[in-house]
Amino acid sequence: MKQETLDRIRRFTEDRDWDQFHSPENLAKSIVIEAAELLECFQWSDTEYDLQHVKEELADVIVYAQDLLDKLGLDVDEIVNMKMEQNEKKYPVEKAKGSAAKYDEL
Repeated sequence: MKQETLDRIRRFTEDRDWDQFHSPENLAKSIVIEAAELLECFQWSDTEYDLQHVKEELADVIVYAQDLLDKLGLDVDEIVNMKMEQNEKKYPVEKAKGSAAKYDEL
């Protein structure tokens, strides 16, 4: 994410003095709530949906995720790369390519 966007997210929270409400638990709850709203966009059809609404709900998930990263002092690149390394070990290309099977079923 661009630094300008990160700064805007942080400024939004700071300007409203909302950090006091942003406990890790509250932020995690908010991510789940917004993810459910994102899923609702596809409730009755996975081909006919309002792209603008999808973008808005996805943005809410991303903003809350960034707030949680900040609250916990985590670096997004570091934790994503850590998880990708784990996933690459669990799902080696030679076993997982073209398969939707869970890692313990490969």
